[in-house]
Amino acid sequence: MLRSLSIRDFVIVDTLDLDFSAGFTVFTGETGAGKSILIDALALVLGERADAGVVREGAARASISATFLTHPALDAWLAERELAGDDDTVLLRRTVDASGRGKAFINGAAATLAQLREVGDQLVDIHGQHAHQQLLRPDAQRHLFDAHAGLTEQAGAVAEAWRAWRAARAQREAVEHQSREMQLERERLEWQVGELDKLAPQAGEWEEIQAEYNRLSHAAGLIDGSRAALDALSESDGAVASVLNGVVHRLQQLADVDPGLRDVLAALEPALVQVEEAAHSLTRYVDRLELDPERLQAVEERMQALHTTARKYRLPPEQLPDELLARKQQLDDLQAAQDINKVLAREAAARAAYLTLAQHLSAARKVAAAALSAAVTDAMQGLSMAGGTFAVALHPLEEGQSHGLEQVEFLVAGHAGVTARPLARVASGGELARISLAISVITSEAAPTPTLIFDEVDTGIGGAVAEVVGRRLQELGRSRQVLCVTHLPQVAAQAGAHLLVSKESKTDKAGAVTRSRIRLLDAEGRVSETARMLGGATVTATTVQHAEEMLAQGARAAAQAANAPREGGGRKPRRAAG
Repeated sequence: MLRSLSIRDFVIVDTLDLDFSAGFTVFTGETGAGKSILIDALALVLGERADAGVVREGAARASISATFLTHPALDAWLAERELAGDDDTVLLRRTVDASGRGKAFINGAAATLAQLREVGDQLVDIHGQHAHQQLLRPDAQRHLFDAHAGLTEQAGAVAEAWRAWRAARAQREAVEHQSREMQLERERLEWQVGELDKLAPQAGEWEEIQAEYNRLSHAAGLIDGSRAALDALSESDGAVASVLNGVVHRLQQLADVDPGLRDVLAALEPALVQVEEAAHSLTRYVDRLELDPERLQAVEERMQALHTTARKYRLPPEQLPDELLARKQQLDDLQAAQDINKVLAREAAARAAYLTLAQHLSAARKVAAAALSAAVTDAMQGLSMAGGTFAVALHPLEEGQSHGLEQVEFLVAGHAGVTARPLARVASGGELARISLAISVITSEAAPTPTLIFDEVDTGIGGAVAEVVGRRLQELGRSRQVLCVTHLPQVAAQAGAHLLVSKESKTDKAGAVTRSRIRLLDAEGRVSETARMLGGATVTATTVQHAEEMLAQGARAAAQAANAPREGGGRKPRRAAG
């Protein structure tokens, strides 16, 4: 429920602070006074887009703040996003500067417009003054119907399944129309994979074969050098090992005489051991090493094959194994995509999934259509359309669409004996306005939002019908907060609170300026405003008396409704002040 609204420098409003209470509240005033500006300000703080034009002329920025009572679902939403406040209210704030840039806040924390809209959807339902014109569009009828029936999420799932089906169908059509190109690509990949498979490059092979080539190509030099080293170490006369062994043996004898030589001996003995181990290792190396021209030729040929293939694919030889795996994967993917049976199976599965969801949606729509048809038909009887009927027609579609298996259409018969026709073909503007209002009221009764706003939705009606409209809004006000901008005294007389919007012009240093003002009317003020709405520029004693009678009748109707037992029991709702 809306608790308070604060507006600064918005269009022709410089400063405005309003407090609201539960029940049915009306806004009235002369044309151009700024009644709908209040609704526009609320829409802005609830996430509507804005531009620099909303900033009052001469001001730096416009600012709108609104405080609402929360409810458990909204509390959970706020807590999940770390936007919860300290009490059971939520403060929404929106600013727009003179350049058109804006900021949004939830409980003092910066927020996005999408977040404001999500909060707004849980708090307020606005029915604009052009709602009846929007209802002429088939898509608007369907959206309103699904929202009223609680099928919006289900319809979204159907739309998602329909898109998946369309994608599968597009893939199948692409396979059918591009089969020749895909066949050529597959043949190319098959040839490349065959060539690489025949070469069979292995991971790490290029590095290993390079090392083997270096060893084989220098085998003669390696043999000669290794043998010369072996001779010098152990096999020739005067070899290092023999000389060092004699030195060690002689020093061992001398160390028995003079222990001071033991340090020298300790350094030479390990050297002798290392020389002997090196000689043994060289012996084993020379034994294994041999000239192998055939192996060298085979290694050279393998290196050439790897190098030539790598140049063809424009990559280093060491990357050939990875390239083979990549080409095989491409071939597998292409074969899978070109497998018409698999493609057809995917399309069939996507279509079946769509039809399952769409059929469930159709069944739910059928039930909801009967209920809404009966409710709106009943409401029409009190709107000077006795005998009139309303029906939600569900026209089957030959092939499913994103919105389901049927087209939703509102049909109306203005009175008994008349064939129901599409709402878009209703000739009378008054009839259209009344039907639209009936639909708005009925759908609002089922909506979960705690605050309902009607912005001049009663345009085109009057007299006794207007009084019925006022009573329906009054009934809604027993369980919801209802705010209504109206020009009908019959509607205003049914309200629990009455706010008067006026416009004043004055001259200051900047020249002539116009400002919008608003105030809560007391009993005397309500009589005067109701009389003005009845009589226009000329208000007579008879007009005043008529206004008093209308207000008294509205108060009696409200008291009777409040004291009457409500269906299903429950406590009486709070009434608005005034």
